Amino acid sequence: MTDNNLLELCRTNTNLTAMQINLLQRIKMALPFTADLVMANIGLYVYAKQKTEFLIIDHIKPHTAYTPFKHSKAGRLRKIQEEPLIKYTIETGKSMSGKREWSWGKFIEMHTEAIFDSSGIVAVASFEMQPGVSKVEGYSYLYRTACSLLTYSHKNLDAYMFRALTSSDGIIIADKNNRIVFANTAAMRIYNILGVINLIGYHLFDHQLSRRITKETISIDKPYEKELTADSITIVRRDIPIKVGGSLLYRIIIVSDVTEVRKKDKELLIKSAVIQEIHHRVKNNLQTIASLLRLQARRSQSQEVKAALKESVNRILSISVVHEFLSQQQEEIIDVTKVTRNILNLISQNMLPPDFKLTTKFSGGTVILPSQQASNLALIVNELILNSLEHAFENTASGTIGLTITKTREKYILDLYDDGPGLPIGFEKRQSRSLGLQIVRTLIEDDMDGKFELYNNNGTHARITIPRDIRGE
Repeated sequence: MTDNNLLELCRTNTNLTAMQINLLQRIKMALPFTADLVMANIGLYVYAKQKTEFLIIDHIKPHTAYTPFKHSKAGRLRKIQEEPLIKYTIETGKSMSGKREWSWGKFIEMHTEAIFDSSGIVAVASFEMQPGVSKVEGYSYLYRTACSLLTYSHKNLDAYMFRALTSSDGIIIADKNNRIVFANTAAMRIYNILGVINLIGYHLFDHQLSRRITKETISIDKPYEKELTADSITIVRRDIPIKVGGSLLYRIIIVSDVTEVRKKDKELLIKSAVIQEIHHRVKNNLQTIASLLRLQARRSQSQEVKAALKESVNRILSISVVHEFLSQQQEEIIDVTKVTRNILNLISQNMLPPDFKLTTKFSGGTVILPSQQASNLALIVNELILNSLEHAFENTASGTIGLTITKTREKYILDLYDDGPGLPIGFEKRQSRSLGLQIVRTLIEDDMDGKFELYNNNGTHARITIPRDIRGE
């Protein structure tokens, strides 16, 4: 449930004030973390308008324990008589423990805690868990820490620090003197690798806990999180001090073994660097081929051969533009607008006389495409720009080429246009013998499953419509 939904739910079904609703919104943010901490379902109950029913404003299941019993849905109303433990706590402000039957003859443990503001009791939090969970050694410290979070949540919390836990995360609780009073199995396993057999009783800053740490990285963006390297493992340590009135109550330490994650990150970086180098070499090879073709063109006596070789050079260079972009970034995606700009620069340098004034216009945002589609589009743009330069600006000293991009939920529409005289009367693109237009049509319709149109509108417009893969964005 979002904060807006909770706000609307409370406004419609309760008499809570705006400040009380705001308090519950802040508490709600830390509930998933709290549920993971105590391995219990947590529900938030408030009086409905008539005070003959309770409104369940949130109910969270933990990620760290299996809870087979169904949890109550947020927004559901419960008669007061059906919730005696909630009723006792909301009326007295005192904690209560008992059992709830969730299936015929099957019971869960239930503990209730009052949530206060300056005017009194606002809500009740219920902690529901399987029998036996509370018998874990040191669980009382976990539970008391979770209860202190309900009070601590009166503050504005850092959502990142209170992100949900996983079953493999180590949990350590230290008291107000920073003495460890609880450590779960995952935390013990991690510190066993560091040569510490039993964490209970150690001071958090004891040299024994850090003597094998060889590297410590503190994130400026996350001041309470550190990455530690020791021997062959890498640990992320989250430090959450719980203070009330300026005094430390408990300190929650979450330790996560991220050794394999960091290994994979390193492998991906290496792989990315190799791929970037490959793209760089492909770009260089393509430019070398283009240089050889230019050399061949200069030696040829046939104007027809020279023109064909010049067109081939432009096609090769348009593909090299894509590889140049890919060699400079880690992701295998391309900004089509940037590619079009570069292709325009390349072609205009090769095809236009020095005194020709070319104006370029771009509007409508951009299109981000995977490298294969971007390579296709680079060739398409190259051919269409070549056509414009060849046919639209004869006997003129200036001209405009533009690109307008329109996005819908299902497709991209690219309109590449010039302000020349337009298509000749009776022109039919499918009957055209132009190799460039044949390349364009084949790439768009066959390779990209798109649509290609040519039409006149104060110049020639080439409209390209290609499906949009929303999953890849």
